[in-house]
Amino acid sequence: MKTIKQEFTVPFSYHVEFTENLFDMSNRLFVDTIKNKDTSLKPSVLFVFDSGMYSHHPELMKEITEYSAKHSDHFSLVSEPVIIPGGERAKNDPTNVQMILEAIESADIDRHSYVAVIGGGAVTDTAGYAAAIAHRGIRLIRIPTTVLAQNDAAVGVKNGVNAYGKKNFLGTFVPPVAVLNDFSFLNTLDDRQWRAGISEAVKVALIKDARFFVELEKNAGALKRRDRKTMSSLIYRCAELHLEHISTSGDPFERGTSRPLDFGHWVAHKLEQLTNYKLLHGEAVAIGIVVDTIYSKLKGFITEDECDRIIRLFRNCGFKLYVPELESNLDDPSNINSVLHGLQEFREHLGGELTIMLLDTIGRGVEVHEVDVILYRKAIDELRNREKELV
Repeated sequence: MKTIKQEFTVPFSYHVEFTENLFDMSNRLFVDTIKNKDTSLKPSVLFVFDSGMYSHHPELMKEITEYSAKHSDHFSLVSEPVIIPGGERAKNDPTNVQMILEAIESADIDRHSYVAVIGGGAVTDTAGYAAAIAHRGIRLIRIPTTVLAQNDAAVGVKNGVNAYGKKNFLGTFVPPVAVLNDFSFLNTLDDRQWRAGISEAVKVALIKDARFFVELEKNAGALKRRDRKTMSSLIYRCAELHLEHISTSGDPFERGTSRPLDFGHWVAHKLEQLTNYKLLHGEAVAIGIVVDTIYSKLKGFITEDECDRIIRLFRNCGFKLYVPELESNLDDPSNINSVLHGLQEFREHLGGELTIMLLDTIGRGVEVHEVDVILYRKAIDELRNREKELV
């Protein structure tokens, strides 16, 4: 028997930038992001837009066209952008990926050119997936426009779309060339989109940074009032913690069965499905975190006071923490329409062994590989009763 061992490493590096008015003539960030790459060729840039974002910024394409004309020595603009629906519709409909691929092909976008996607997390996920599979990888620039995309969904290395009724069933791990966070896009978010991204900050604070959690408690009122400075600070710290985990956890492409940053997400992903995606991802994550928080308390991992603080923070930020779908088919975890079936789907997504992140204390998570389904029912019952008290 003969063996040839192949072994190599590939370094990845990209910047997450924070700016305002990205396509203002005085802002060189976008052109410098392209110009500084290792190619003497003048690249083309294909833009993909989130339709919801685009409707709130009708002058955006004109601004980009004028910006590209000023910097025509460094890149050329594909004149017709691709516009796809925002939210989970982007990831649920395979024709959106096909539209992007057809635009890449017809515009002769190659590996030395770029796809630049402007939109929320679902749109950046969809465009990222299309870019990753075209020519085995087109350079991608993400320009996220929601709180959740800027602090979480768009800053990492994952791309994906939904298929077979499952969240992110199709996807890739491909780092972007850069992530350009433009805070000015936050001005046109509605209250739900503004609030939804806060849940990812609470999540990462709970499992990694107790000081950040205290800061969120202190600033809950300002966040609810849409204070831009407070939100900008939240986005920066949340993105920083996510990127730190990706670079230092030893598993950036999730080859193992541990995904700490998915705290609360097994419930969230299932609730998104059960509500036919009427719940925003961040809204579902908030509920998922609270379910896992109450379960952590019932298991004796955290105190009653810690549990109350976490629930109070979500309420003070304006979240609703209960939907009827939490209790549908609750007595039958094997029923695909039960939220508890999310445990099985989460196990399959991880690759065999169930690994759930719970709380050991505020600021530190603990992983478990077995759960008590009856206790989870009690946690959901307690959440329902807590929310009834508010009515």
